Amino acid sequence: MQLDVRENLELADGFFQNDEAHQRKIIAVIRKYQPEIVLCNAPDDRHPDHGKGARLIVDSVFLSGLRKIITTHNNVTQDVWRPKYVFHYIQDKYLAPNFLIDITKVMDKKIESVKAYGTQFHNPDLDEPQTYISTPDFMDSILYRAKMLGKMIGVTYAEGFISNKMIGFESFDSFIKQNT
Repeated sequence: MQLDVRENLELADGFFQNDEAHQRKIIAVIRKYQPEIVLCNAPDDRHPDHGKGARLIVDSVFLSGLRKIITTHNNVTQDVWRPKYVFHYIQDKYLAPNFLIDITKVMDKKIESVKAYGTQFHNPDLDEPQTYISTPDFMDSILYRAKMLGKMIGVTYAEGFISNKMIGFESFDSFIKQNT
């Protein structure tokens, strides 16, 4: 995925909360890396962690810009930082996107990345009970959604995102050239 870093904050699956302790962990990471854009879970989804995680991120992004909230990294007080955008990716539940990104060139990498969670998704080599997301049809649904969204903008595959903030463009040249 060409990531520069991957950091696990070890928030308990199913049991993390949108509280000060968890917010401070995320604020510290935001201030450490100072991203302009944060991607996070869908604001509403089948798994309760997804919506809860989205709210935790949105709140933490806002709080990371407040100078009266002090965090440290390696015993050094961190500079205040607030990313410009938070974009929610769409997960299982279909939510209408605010914008779409052409992912045609990286669709194979996306599927490969999803399959990296081998214990959760369909894997005929494992003797695990079947779940909602471990059926072969679930992987198909990821592909079909990307195709449907791609069709909307005239490309093979697209990914939809939700933004609580209005998105602006510098010029009309920023739009994808669609076949008419």
